[in-house]
Amino acid sequence: MTPPAASAEAPAAERATVTDAPTTDVTPGPAPEAVAPPRLVGPARGGALVLVGMLLVALNLRAAVTSLGALLDEVRAGLGLSGTMAGFVTTLPTIAFAGLGALTPWLVRRWPAARVLVLAMLALTVGQVLRVVTDSAAVFVLTSALALAGIAVANILLPMLVKQHFPHRTGLVTGAYTMALTTGTTVAAASAVPVAHAFGSWRAGLGVWAGMAALAVLPWVPLALRARAARRTATPTVATATPTRVRPARTRLGWAMATYFGAQSLSGYAIMGWLAQLFRDAGYSPENAGLLLAGVTALGVPVALVMPALAGRLRTLRPLVLALTVFSTASYLGLAVAPYGPAPLWVLLLALGQGAFPLILTTIGLRARTAEGTVALSAFAQSTGYVIAALGPLLVGILYEATGGWTAPIGFLLVALAVQTTAGLVIARPRHIEDEC
Repeated sequence: MTPPAASAEAPAAERATVTDAPTTDVTPGPAPEAVAPPRLVGPARGGALVLVGMLLVALNLRAAVTSLGALLDEVRAGLGLSGTMAGFVTTLPTIAFAGLGALTPWLVRRWPAARVLVLAMLALTVGQVLRVVTDSAAVFVLTSALALAGIAVANILLPMLVKQHFPHRTGLVTGAYTMALTTGTTVAAASAVPVAHAFGSWRAGLGVWAGMAALAVLPWVPLALRARAARRTATPTVATATPTRVRPARTRLGWAMATYFGAQSLSGYAIMGWLAQLFRDAGYSPENAGLLLAGVTALGVPVALVMPALAGRLRTLRPLVLALTVFSTASYLGLAVAPYGPAPLWVLLLALGQGAFPLILTTIGLRARTAEGTVALSAFAQSTGYVIAALGPLLVGILYEATGGWTAPIGFLLVALAVQTTAGLVIARPRHIEDEC
């Protein structure tokens, strides 16, 4: 039932959804507004505000995680966490992302996305403040979960907002917000330890990021008010009729996307949670270990910008999938054999291999025709993928504590990489989720 166009997908991500995105006019003529559904915000100023809001949200999507990874030893000592408990704390992001991410399509069917993002960023702000003022390990975990719930919802919404508001610039905007995400990750990892030392407490190194989360709330407040007014005045049309539900769980493509997302997230969160510790064990100071972790994300900034454009212009993603596997394999082997001397080389290769993250985010947009299909595929791939990813930091922590070294944890990451590559070859062929439902 795949239409002929599905086998000749547009070579650029920007072209992939032009005719089907719900905010795009589908009938040529001098007055396209007559058939287009009402926008949640104005097309000019509103569109710019959406972009600014998306970039600010993206800056916050990993800072709460990587700042904790850089200060994990200090947090363990301050709260009396065991190695297994520390492994659970580093696994908590994936648990929260899986559970809350699955609820996001339900939320956006009932409330405007802007209003949902206001609540998400408030949860992130409050959670980060509360977790640094407690001396209880249990309260630290619960308030961290609150913060991560806000990130989980935003994770799902950003690809949908790209499809909805920027259907002609999917690759460009995806690259911009992925680069912002990577920048926030880098800054948090690099500065968490220096900030903590400057203020004499790990609490400052974690709590400072609450201010950046509060800043991300601001653009979405007027957008939420506009969205509420737009929904009140909107009249039902053919273009705004309830679409057919897209169920990625019933498709081979949906499961392949979830597996690829899960395997790359498994390694990504294991790296964010434990790489600084690996470098400390190899002989680096806490500050230099944090800088090496930050190097992975810093070098990933240009990768995040370039990857969406490359993915959109290739007819098949197979070369990218295989190249990323080669980079990651070389890095893991180097970390296992010689983690101290050539560490900058392993960091570079690891950063290139972690290009799998912007690749899968871009592919979510490429493999769906509509905004409804995008949010369904995004929610399924990310929520199911994070269930898989939850095993990463936890098992790495268990293997590290059980063996006292890094050979077994790195072997586990190589197995996960093999699974990732297999799923990547499945999603490499161009097609759309709507055609398989």
